[in-house]
Amino acid sequence: MPAEPADMQGQEILLPRRRPAQQRSRERYSRILGAARAVLVDVGFESFTFDEVAKRAEVPIGTLYQFFANKYVLICELDREDTASTIGELGRFADLVPALQWPDFLDELIDHLASMWRADPSRRAVWHAVQATPATRATAADTERPMLDVLATVLEPLAPLVPAEERRSMAGLLIHTVVSLLNYAVTSAKDEDTFNSTVAEIKRMIVAYLFAVATG
Repeated sequence: MPAEPADMQGQEILLPRRRPAQQRSRERYSRILGAARAVLVDVGFESFTFDEVAKRAEVPIGTLYQFFANKYVLICELDREDTASTIGELGRFADLVPALQWPDFLDELIDHLASMWRADPSRRAVWHAVQATPATRATAADTERPMLDVLATVLEPLAPLVPAEERRSMAGLLIHTVVSLLNYAVTSAKDEDTFNSTVAEIKRMIVAYLFAVATG
């Protein structure tokens, strides 16, 4: 496994105090997460408060503290939601490689991720927010481990001679490159055509990189 950056070594992983077991509590928990996303998009992480989340979720503020020690823990839980949905898409992609048409499936995957990234501004807001502190960055790195494992598996047939640890590093490079470029595509695009053109260039870059990996 690649060495962790110095600011992540020994950092506590931020987890909820508990997660709900009963249906009614799960519904309340989901409402809190949805409200947190809305607040994050509307006011940004610096102005993000439990008071506003509780107000929008229509729950007592004490309910938030039953689940989350602070806003950093809550933001990291939102990141887990987003990562889980991405893992689902990567898993579907992994089942299709190494079919000869894998570039077509990669094309479809990036299109889907681009659509999610553009349609849901909270994904971008969460991505920025988890960069806030060493603890949130360490937690985000821990959250993405299963995603890197899936992508490293995708890369194995393309680069069977590359050691597993190196494939995992390549997976991290791919994930962070695609996410950063999608963020650029969304924030810089003036219209739909510009956005689509930027996404097309992202695909070209990633496919070229993977072909280079596959051919050694």
